[in-house]
Amino acid sequence: MSSCPFSFAPQSSGAQGERIVHDEKAQLDFDGRMSYGDYLQLDAILNAQKPLSPEHNEMLFIVQHQTSELWMKLMLHELQAAIQNIASDELPDAFKKLARVSKIMEQLVHAWDVLATMTPPEYSAIRPYLAQSSGFQSWQYRCIEFSMGNKNAAMLQPHAHRSDLSAVVQAAYEAPSLYDQCLRLLQRRGLDVPGTHTQRDWRQPYPASEAVENAWLVVYRKPQQHWDLYQLGEELTDLEDAFRLWRFRHVTTVERVIGFKRGTGGTGGVSYLRKMLDVVLFPEIWTLRTQL
Repeated sequence: MSSCPFSFAPQSSGAQGERIVHDEKAQLDFDGRMSYGDYLQLDAILNAQKPLSPEHNEMLFIVQHQTSELWMKLMLHELQAAIQNIASDELPDAFKKLARVSKIMEQLVHAWDVLATMTPPEYSAIRPYLAQSSGFQSWQYRCIEFSMGNKNAAMLQPHAHRSDLSAVVQAAYEAPSLYDQCLRLLQRRGLDVPGTHTQRDWRQPYPASEAVENAWLVVYRKPQQHWDLYQLGEELTDLEDAFRLWRFRHVTTVERVIGFKRGTGGTGGVSYLRKMLDVVLFPEIWTLRTQL
């Protein structure tokens, strides 16, 4: 039986195709009670779309980016908790959260399909109203990149005008990334991960290491003996795989909509995004496969 609170039964009149959408026990009076809209703060959310142009298609552009930011909020919530779980040797909890982050990333990948329905003339009509605003300036996305290990001090600057947000981004920049904590876990488990990769300046980009690859190879060559670490490696693989798909769809959607124009935030647009395709977050997780 369906758990839906509404019943769908034929009317007593027998009129074909008509249904009663009502349950006598359903709560219909919300005077003084919390409703669905109250709980979700829908008045604030649904009134947060403020188009600046007279163009019909600007609503798509705004909703697309607002919903992406909401998904990123959840992603950060899960990702940062997973990092703490790994630091505390709570791997089952970490696996659940990392799997959820990968699924969120899948949602963000498919979101590009919706934006891609905007044609170049439709985007060109709203572009002047965007001024210098750009997804490049998303502080949540920057925290995700930093938490995933893609550290770049230059990316702190777009947030310097907001001291509150700048502090959050700075904290993500200075903290050990997801992969950093994974390598510290491997070392705690007795695997030969060099100290240069477990006690380093977390603000610096991660340097790939043959010694780290060899440590992961121990795990992958004896998965039954190191089952949870093996599963961790595959969770990382799933996550980066989803991240790569998101970046690829970002590039193709931008090229489809604006061609090779510069981005509103001053980046090279497609040329900048294509460079990001070459960023590898967990390098040894990928290179070890050649040795197996």
